[in-house]
Amino acid sequence: MQFRVPQFIDVEDKIFGPFTLKQFGYMLGAGGFAFIIWTLISFKIIAIILIIPISGMFLALAFVKINERPFVDFLENGLKYFSSSKIYTWKQPIPKLKEDYAETITQATKDTLVSRAQKSRLHEIAFGLDVLDRNPQENKEE
Repeated sequence: MQFRVPQFIDVEDKIFGPFTLKQFGYMLGAGGFAFIIWTLISFKIIAIILIIPISGMFLALAFVKINERPFVDFLENGLKYFSSSKIYTWKQPIPKLKEDYAETITQATKDTLVSRAQKSRLHEIAFGLDVLDRNPQENKEE
């Protein structure tokens, strides 16, 4: 049985002509802020000076992508970077209960004993192989 697998799931749907819902919302917000600033400020030159950067920011939010990431993510990461602390200090881990330490120590002791036993066993096997190899050679020479 074959199933249809959806393709291009990371592409947003175009709802308002060539614009996605987010893009249309940002453009609507830019127009709304521009209208509010234009009606509230009586000096039109000052209104224009305020409208241009605000509308530019909204249009950048709608259309600009940096490294295939939306401009919103870029702004969010930038604000987090500038608002967070830049000093990184090492914090010593808080010790747990003594029972946990005892269990850890016993486990470490077991691991050490097992590794030593394995090493000594390997040494015995290697020594046995050396002895067995030498004996036939000595027998052949005689």
